[in-house]
Amino acid sequence: MKFKSLSLIMFLMCLTSFAQQFKTPVDYLNYISKEQVTISKSSWNYTKAQAHSKSDRRVNATQKTLIKSIQTASKKISALQEGYNGDVEYRDQIVQYFSFLENYMNNDIGKMIDLQAAAEKSYDDMELYITANEMVEAKMNVENDKISLAQKQFCAKYHITLSSEMDELGKKMALSSDVFKYQSALYLIYFKCSITANKLSAAINANDLSMIQQFGNSLISYSNEGLEKLKTIKPYNGDSTLLITTRKTLEAFQKSGTQFVPKIVDFLMFNEKFEAAKKTLDSKSDKDRTQEEVDNYNSLVKEANKQIDNYNKNNASNTQEINGVFANWDAASENFINSHVPND
Repeated sequence: MKFKSLSLIMFLMCLTSFAQQFKTPVDYLNYISKEQVTISKSSWNYTKAQAHSKSDRRVNATQKTLIKSIQTASKKISALQEGYNGDVEYRDQIVQYFSFLENYMNNDIGKMIDLQAAAEKSYDDMELYITANEMVEAKMNVENDKISLAQKQFCAKYHITLSSEMDELGKKMALSSDVFKYQSALYLIYFKCSITANKLSAAINANDLSMIQQFGNSLISYSNEGLEKLKTIKPYNGDSTLLITTRKTLEAFQKSGTQFVPKIVDFLMFNEKFEAAKKTLDSKSDKDRTQEEVDNYNSLVKEANKQIDNYNKNNASNTQEINGVFANWDAASENFINSHVPND
């Protein structure tokens, strides 16, 4: 499953447009705002690529474009040596903000990708990855608040009135953040069970009775825990598709733990009994074998054939059902993101 990381959010406030010369504070502010909008557009393209594109090449390309737009804007703003009539405070704050964004795209994104790769193997690592994403977004929001405050302070100093509404790109990116947060909350509940189901499958393939019992019990516990958590989560803007799919998925995991695993345990315990009887019989010569031992072994052979047939049927049925819920959840997650993250 390609997990969707949280988007880069830049809450850029839109500016009223005035036909003024650059020598006025409004013209100066609009010049800086133009560079912010350029970055905002590149950021939105990157967010869309993360949400909708299945091509890593396209995501990487939009990331590079975003970094380039940040670098270009930073150079342009840095070149305003006098700022506005010698007032360089706002210019320096903008340049510092752009430097933060560039460092985030060049360094933090790579760290998050590394965390994600490790997260696919462990629930604790996945929880750490999602928490790290949330911390990065919180840090981003702090920086956005700083630059928004700096903009307001500049406007107050020069008596400039700003529009009170967020621009359209900002609205779309804020919406995207909400969509990813909702999807991540459900994914973490699903992932705790899915990774346990995968470990259970590996234990079954290895005929490891102890691990089968352990992961089977864990799967039941995590499924029950997840189903309780789902009771507190509401549909997203009236859309309950991902919530319903997650519930059905956990119910399938719960069924696997409560119904399928006991059958596997019974089969393996019978198999141990059968192998012990076979070993005992094989250790004796024909003349030393009692009729009772032979009859008991033959009876076990018939039972073994029946048990093997039932095991194969149950295993095939369970595998098909679990693979189905894996595919269904991935499809529902992708459809959820495609439905709610704007693609224009």
